[in-house]
Amino acid sequence: MTLHSLKTSLALALVGLFAVSANAATPKPLRALLITGGCCHDYAKQKDILKKGLEARANVVVDQIHSDDKSTKPPLPIYGNADYAKGYDIVIHDECSADIKDPAVIAGVLAPHRKGIPGMNLHCAMHCYRFGNIGQPVKLSDANASWFEYLGLQSTGHGPQEPIAIRFTDKGHAVTKGLADWTTIKEELYNNIQIFPTAKVLASGKQTVKQKDGSTKDVEAVVAWVNDFKGTRVFSTTVGHNNGTVEDARYLDLLARGLLWACGKLDDDGRPKAGYGAASTTK
Repeated sequence: MTLHSLKTSLALALVGLFAVSANAATPKPLRALLITGGCCHDYAKQKDILKKGLEARANVVVDQIHSDDKSTKPPLPIYGNADYAKGYDIVIHDECSADIKDPAVIAGVLAPHRKGIPGMNLHCAMHCYRFGNIGQPVKLSDANASWFEYLGLQSTGHGPQEPIAIRFTDKGHAVTKGLADWTTIKEELYNNIQIFPTAKVLASGKQTVKQKDGSTKDVEAVVAWVNDFKGTRVFSTTVGHNNGTVEDARYLDLLARGLLWACGKLDDDGRPKAGYGAASTTK
């Protein structure tokens, strides 16, 4: 081997080494599966707001399963396919499927989470996959408890749309650390029938509602929390009915934190772990 060829080989080897080091320093993006469709919401727009907002805040690629069906029984292709989340790091449930009541179908929706795939649940996801007497607190042994157990909270309805004053009650949690309290535009405040012991409350919301006699009443409920579902991390928020809220930077910041926490990619100070922040911070 000549001196020239030796120098060339060494140079190529160094280039290859640096390339490997660079690739090792930046992990592959997280893969998130966003599920949207069903009654009562502008999912056609919100799915794209969420995808753009989350991908701008974290090293994540958001794939979508969407149905334009506006009923409470949208024909989402995940139904009947227990392996629908194979290959994904997290499932984002943002569907509104209040009348999907078949226990076998519900079991299939929950199957990936029972196997350890984290979940993030937004707004009407809390009112999906329920049947029986849901107005009363369910017991974990009840046939209709499985979705509530996964969420960590049981909710059945909401009042009128009015602004919600959001207060972070656990300011030391990684998801909420450093986030400021804020007040939404007109939104729906979901009720709390019960909160399960596996859940940890992160934020509450207060809404001032006008009564029939003209007086006002303050109503308060939990609006964001995390849950330990048999060892699987789950983040949920009941906020997010209107497009103006979904595209609010404060809302998207909260969701990005929740997603990274659920995937184990958020440090204790609320910062993305190395390589999992926004694209501009992962280089």
